[in-house]
Amino acid sequence: MIEVKNVTYSYKDRIALKDICVEINEGEAIALIGPNGSGKSTFLKVLNGIAFPQKGEYIFDGEKITEKKLNNNTFSKLFHKKMGFIFQNSDTQLFCSTVYEEIAFGPRQMGIDEEEVNKRVYDCLELLNIEKIKHEAPYNLSGGEKKRAAIACILSMNPEVITLDEPMNGIDPKGKKFLRELMKKLNASGKTLICSTHDFEYVEGIFKRAIVFSEDHRIIRDDDYNKVIQDEEFLVKNNIK
Repeated sequence: MIEVKNVTYSYKDRIALKDICVEINEGEAIALIGPNGSGKSTFLKVLNGIAFPQKGEYIFDGEKITEKKLNNNTFSKLFHKKMGFIFQNSDTQLFCSTVYEEIAFGPRQMGIDEEEVNKRVYDCLELLNIEKIKHEAPYNLSGGEKKRAAIACILSMNPEVITLDEPMNGIDPKGKKFLRELMKKLNASGKTLICSTHDFEYVEGIFKRAIVFSEDHRIIRDDDYNKVIQDEEFLVKNNIK
């Protein structure tokens, strides 16, 4: 489903990704782990067509993803219908007047009729257990409520791939447990999950595979998730724990 071939990305003169090669199959649940600044968030931005590599190729569903193609409105809508991104900072993602309008925004942009939009919104409100805040302004919400609203915004578009950047940040233990069960449920329903995380305690049981980024912005290990997490010496050596 996803092929990343020799991708290198730099912010001006600062390298963020160096010669990244990855293949991801449909339905996988993958954790991206590594020290802060190792390139995990940038990798997710490349997958979502927010950042474009200076070197290498990114292929999604057999189609090379380029800035030129994503400037085409029809192609962009099809791509973003399949690929959803939940940002680390929910404030980056929320901009409408109410939670209802936030969740409805994506499906409306996709040209879905209003009856179906309304159904999707209420399905997502129920799934995320946030019916009571549907008329609230996003800036009035707690961190955990903002996170749930941001996730609902992506799920309303029913993407095949859901990418999450440190989703446990800024939410309480109860919210983390809820999110863990939600992610397991989404993966069990066939969604591909790709998630950067360092909160290993609260993601137990979600991931089958771990891709490990190093401080020099390369992938240094691609292995069974549990094997990586139980390899204390490896984690300490690479400043992951």
